[in-house]
Amino acid sequence: MHVHVIAVAGTGMGSLAGLLKSMGHDVTGSDVAFDPPMGPALERWGVRCLQGFDAEHLYCGPRGDSERPGTPTGRERRPAPDLVVVGNVCRKNNPEATAAFEANMDVTHIAGALQRLVFPRTSPLVVAGTHGKTTTSAMAAHLLEAAGRNPGFLIGGLPKNFSTSFRAPHLGPRRLTSDGQLRSQPFVIEGDEYDTAYFEKTAKFLHYQADVAIITSIEHDHIDIYPTEESYLEAFRRFVAGMPKTGLIVANAADRRVVDIVTKHAVAEVAWFALQGEETHGHSPHWLAAPVTSDAKGTLFELFAGGVACGRCTLAAAGRHNLKNALAAVGAVAQGYGARLDVLGSALASFAGVGRRQDLIAQPRGIFVYDDFAHHPTAVHETLLAFRQKHPSARLFAVFEPRSATACRNIHQAAYESCWGAADEIHLAPLGRELPADERLDTEKIAAALRGQGKVATAHRALDDILIQLVGRAQPGDAIALLSNGAFGGIHDKLVRALERQEPN
Repeated sequence: MHVHVIAVAGTGMGSLAGLLKSMGHDVTGSDVAFDPPMGPALERWGVRCLQGFDAEHLYCGPRGDSERPGTPTGRERRPAPDLVVVGNVCRKNNPEATAAFEANMDVTHIAGALQRLVFPRTSPLVVAGTHGKTTTSAMAAHLLEAAGRNPGFLIGGLPKNFSTSFRAPHLGPRRLTSDGQLRSQPFVIEGDEYDTAYFEKTAKFLHYQADVAIITSIEHDHIDIYPTEESYLEAFRRFVAGMPKTGLIVANAADRRVVDIVTKHAVAEVAWFALQGEETHGHSPHWLAAPVTSDAKGTLFELFAGGVACGRCTLAAAGRHNLKNALAAVGAVAQGYGARLDVLGSALASFAGVGRRQDLIAQPRGIFVYDDFAHHPTAVHETLLAFRQKHPSARLFAVFEPRSATACRNIHQAAYESCWGAADEIHLAPLGRELPADERLDTEKIAAALRGQGKVATAHRALDDILIQLVGRAQPGDAIALLSNGAFGGIHDKLVRALERQEPN
């Protein structure tokens, strides 16, 4: 097929374009910019990139020559694409989307494209939940690979055990699982609860046809799509209720909302997971991890399945939250796809992580500078605990950009005043979007509350002020965690260069 992707340069849409190209489809894509890393990656994958949004892009067809990306002026008008995929960032006034609908073309969104072109003849493993989706998906793909299952996958970050964030499904024989089910080749995907497109405001994961699902956590997020907690919970209720009776849900027994929804709405088999000592709300975990030691090299833990000790395992990724992610991935891969536990336990030690998750980007003058995607207060809390595990005696600087629709609002004001316990200094950047005063997160109030707790905390008015403070205060052996779900104004490179130039005190 010829598939045209509108707004192709985003992380999710770009990876979809690369996936479809790797499956043999001709893929074109348009966007306003093709900046690194996605722009060069699309070219490398063979996706023809068209600058800007123009209805004529729909008739440019797949590239069969050496034309450079640009406007379609003067080009031969070719047949319309077989399928048009509209990115979530597009609005109803997008000229390409408008023209596609007016011409009665076959139009869908990312979830619809996956539903049509990828999921048939595969067994989707959908990783859902407010926190941990990317890392858990990457872990599951890595474990399936180690077990010889050759998984396909589409992950919203770069899993470091693979060269790309996607891989086409390998269609092989169906396999018998531990519970006697026959399942096709697995395809691992993040179960994103965000909506699909402006013309169909449903959660993406409702289209994903999961055979096996992991539910890591449920905590009100994406306030721009789900204005109330009830609306957010309803999306997960629909996801759980939509799982087939032959399916498997691997669910976090320590999360009250997960337990409530799964207990009331699941028709599929449920396998609970938890860490030793956690409150499990009346459910005995089938998958249990008992931490033995935790240090900068990772976590050593005892693995139990159905109350039976399965041996000691090592996880290189730091933090209790990553141990829970790993436990969920092991449960889904072993119970859902019949993989051997001894193989999975060994494979955990070689899990290399995901880009922008505790990602050490540089070590100027012996100062550890990390990039991390954490932005929700729960994720910030757990991530900082993981950094403390990596650097138990270092001064830990937390530098946070409130950027998402949820993070910029005061819905979690109190939580942001109490989630920095592992950090020694906290530097808060300006909000990443404009909002009415009565909705805005009050960073000055957060900093004042933290100073009342005895911490060094500052709410800054400009990124340059943060750079000045960090360069002046950070010393060899310190660790700096840059926390944002966006580009953070390019602070990463600026900080590293500034620290490299700074003479030690």
